[in-house]
Amino acid sequence: MTVWVNSYVKGGVELDQIVVEGIRVTGFHGVLATERDTGQLFFADVVAHVNTSVAAATDQLARTANYSDIADAVAGVLGGDPCDLLETVAEHCARAVLEFEGVDCVDIAIHKPQAPLHVEFADVVVRIRRDLRSGTLWADKRIGSSAGMSDDPLDSPGSGRDGFDERPAQPVQAWIALGGNLGPVEETLRASVRELDRISGIHVVHTSALVKSAPAGGPPQPDYLNAVVHVETSLAPRELLAACQGIEVVYGRERTEVNGPRTIDVDIVSYGDVAGESIDLVLPHPRAHERAFVLVPIADIDADTVLPGRGPVSELLKGVDATSVEVVAKPWPSGHETTSKGVDAVPTVDPQETS
Repeated sequence: MTVWVNSYVKGGVELDQIVVEGIRVTGFHGVLATERDTGQLFFADVVAHVNTSVAAATDQLARTANYSDIADAVAGVLGGDPCDLLETVAEHCARAVLEFEGVDCVDIAIHKPQAPLHVEFADVVVRIRRDLRSGTLWADKRIGSSAGMSDDPLDSPGSGRDGFDERPAQPVQAWIALGGNLGPVEETLRASVRELDRISGIHVVHTSALVKSAPAGGPPQPDYLNAVVHVETSLAPRELLAACQGIEVVYGRERTEVNGPRTIDVDIVSYGDVAGESIDLVLPHPRAHERAFVLVPIADIDADTVLPGRGPVSELLKGVDATSVEVVAKPWPSGHETTSKGVDAVPTVDPQETS
């Protein structure tokens, strides 16, 4: 029987499906000691939701998710370290598949046809769906934990919700600043742009030139690489903040020293025409209008952009020393310019390499 699942929609587009059905491996999962000792057959069905249009147009395997690699990853979980619950096996399979480039969502069905039941039966199945927001690296560390806030990415601090929790009626334009000075910084920034575009509700429209700047305060440390990203988002401001902080978590951001060096910094510069302040978020960013390493990259995309309550970037640039910022790559990401369809694929970075 062919596997069928509901479609997955990202940014208003129904994604395609790559299906691997009936992966069969002997595993040792189960609560009973006999299951751990003798093992039994487990089957898995996998549906990876991806956009295959670029791969189809170019006929390049590298531009899609390789179903052979997906099968190997799931088989490795089925035959790997034993778990008590099928639910846990399914979760581990989902996370393994979501690690593949281009996979935004995955449906997993784990079959245990030889389960030790006391009645005749045909099969036992656990089915789950996970997407990048719920099932990847962020699920362990939960978006927002880098700021010491709730482990729930949708929880707001304080006693209740406010306007920053309200999603817009229509997608809004927002600006996000990226920077870092530890580890393979450019690779980390490139991967962060990719992660932003993969999050449901965020569409990367443009990336700026990559610039270098001296540290602003803090202890002696290396120069920074900085860029800004122009996005269109249907997320609430606090949801967008949570996504930014989640990327910081994944790529090893530590907040141990004020103005200290960091692997990655991801800040919301502005969100539409919103101006306001709460315990965890100030819009627009309270210091963006003073920072050449933010204004110069924004001007690289659109100098007429207005920071609410501050004015056009072209005017704000007159109040900073733009010569303190050196353009090191334009266009950027090098060889992977953004288009009206969003950011092209950029290399992934192992989060452990940035720690």
